[in-house]
Amino acid sequence: METILITGAAGFIGCNFVRLALAETEARLVLLDKLTYAGRLENLTGVLEDPRATFVQGDIADRAAVRRLFAEHRPTGVVNFAAESHVDRSIEDASAFIQTNIVGTFELLEAARHHVAGLGGDEAAAFRFLHVSTDEVYGSLGPTGAFSETTPYAPNSPYAASKAGADHLVRACHETYGLPALLTNCSNNYGPHQFPEKLIPLMTLNALEGKPLPIYGDGANVRDWIYVDDHCRGVLTVLQKGRPGEKYNLGGRSERTNLQIVDAICEILEGERPAAANPALAGRSIASYKDLKKFVADRPGHDRRYAIDDTKARTELGWETRHDFASGLRATVRWYIDNRAWCTAVQSGTYDRERLGLIRS
Repeated sequence: METILITGAAGFIGCNFVRLALAETEARLVLLDKLTYAGRLENLTGVLEDPRATFVQGDIADRAAVRRLFAEHRPTGVVNFAAESHVDRSIEDASAFIQTNIVGTFELLEAARHHVAGLGGDEAAAFRFLHVSTDEVYGSLGPTGAFSETTPYAPNSPYAASKAGADHLVRACHETYGLPALLTNCSNNYGPHQFPEKLIPLMTLNALEGKPLPIYGDGANVRDWIYVDDHCRGVLTVLQKGRPGEKYNLGGRSERTNLQIVDAICEILEGERPAAANPALAGRSIASYKDLKKFVADRPGHDRRYAIDDTKARTELGWETRHDFASGLRATVRWYIDNRAWCTAVQSGTYDRERLGLIRS
């Protein structure tokens, strides 16, 4: 039986991947997570009862702990979701991003290559190390074009730079040591279990509570959006079918400006929880959730546009998305409406949806 080590398993994308892997593979899963503010055991509710899932609390940058994990569980593959991922937090203090995203990836790679060196020929050839990255490593696009797998790297935030550094380490480990490594670079994910610092859950929860909906700059920054289940299916497809040494872009082909996203959330909420009947808005002369929009100072170094060309993954591996943006966004907003207890639990004592990423002297 295959044994897959999944790092960052209690995070947003990681926990969704775990559920998919349990449903669609027969592999044993070793779930590693440091349990930071965004990696929560609440995200694995219902998962840890499965006999194929083993949870281990630990840090991918802890060399001794990672080596012990490889020795004990002898994985046949690694999927690395573990990362500090919020751009605004990286602007305030990038140290955790360097430690986890670069040093942590290095320690995983070192453990993996030593592990593979001790395997037999067929086992070594079958091993896979899949590193999950972001389109932000490519920098910013103009009004046209899209990022391909050969687009030069030009990261503009500390977060993006840390992910770019990790990507280069993965590629170098394949080229130098022959580690059977793969890379994926995805567009913006959305869906259940995303920590409320990110745009869609932040706007949904703020609107429900009658709080301002802060929009950076003019709101015209464009992102390509992919539903988290589609992304996870892409990662699983690359793990099973991808060619070692290759990278694959995974996108949703759903470009939207930030302002369009906020307006779409407000429209969904009007149908689900009309503003006129929301006690949080009573007596405030607010006719609709859109009245809560507030333009604020832009994020430093804010990339103008991202777009993913995912032709390679679609044509070579047969992967395709299953969710259109309208239905995916509606399902996501409904999930946050229905899971307010989760939202309260994961934010408690760590985050009050305050503005992050302001440069202070």
